[in-house]
Amino acid sequence: MASQGEWKIPASVQPKPGDYGYDLERALSAVVSLSARVPEGAFTAETLGTERAGNGVVIREDGLVLTIGYLVTEADTVWLTTHDGRSVPGHVLGFDAATGFGLVQALGSLGLPALPLGKSASLKVGDRAVVAGAGGRQRCVAVEVVARQEFAGYWEYVLDEALFTAPSHPHWGGTALIGPGGELLGIGSLQLQQGGTSGSRAINMVVPIDLLPPILDDLTSRGRPNRPARPWLGLYATESDEGVVVMGLADGGPAEAGDLRAGDVLEAVAGEPVADLADFFRSVWALGEAGVRVPLTVGRDGRSLKLTLVSGDRERFLKAPPLH
Repeated sequence: MASQGEWKIPASVQPKPGDYGYDLERALSAVVSLSARVPEGAFTAETLGTERAGNGVVIREDGLVLTIGYLVTEADTVWLTTHDGRSVPGHVLGFDAATGFGLVQALGSLGLPALPLGKSASLKVGDRAVVAGAGGRQRCVAVEVVARQEFAGYWEYVLDEALFTAPSHPHWGGTALIGPGGELLGIGSLQLQQGGTSGSRAINMVVPIDLLPPILDDLTSRGRPNRPARPWLGLYATESDEGVVVMGLADGGPAEAGDLRAGDVLEAVAGEPVADLADFFRSVWALGEAGVRVPLTVGRDGRSLKLTLVSGDRERFLKAPPLH
């Protein structure tokens, strides 16, 4: 990701205070920049890097900050910087792979207002909102909700109904989606392309805030939701003309141990045909908890093979945050 000094948002798409019925500047001040350092030997270091930068949102006045989890997964050092340039160390409290949320506790006073949590279910396609990065209005985009739909990520991730906004924010990770009443409605996760051969545009995928309240107490007290871990295979997959295809494997993960290979077509789970990427992941999760055996039928070199993988718990492969 670009550093804070390397990108600019055109004035034409910046939010204008007069267009909103709440104190825009106060709401934007709740967004902080976040930088994290991850040890070289961490499980996610190769795919996500060891130096990560993005945004976070103060959701409690004691300095509890909500962000997107990939910024802080396995981080041993976190710094939070306010809109007026003050930096405070932070401690990673928790991460939830199912939603993608991450929580950081500031270890000093941020002195910032908290952004109240709203109801993302109330947001409709066509509604106006603000996607806010740290640093004031010059780091924010006035957006429209362009879609609410299922999203499947290649890293064994599915949202039943993600939010999509345009124009795209160029520094999207951990941004705040601020709704019409000045409330937090989601956290920025990705930049994607919308459209076909006639033209496409960049949009942001946002994780809806309604997924947070059911797990917030667990994340702050336990570091993860108090529910059985989903079976994790350690593979990266995509949809193609052939079907759902394995793109790569996590080093030392269950898929690699079970002889799954890049290029394999995932045809069936426990004998049931795979319709698409989301269907594949849900079919695996429906088999039980982490550790369950996962029977797969895969296409390889023009023939079908049957493999059985012993699933794992993704979090057991990750380094726990240091204690404070």
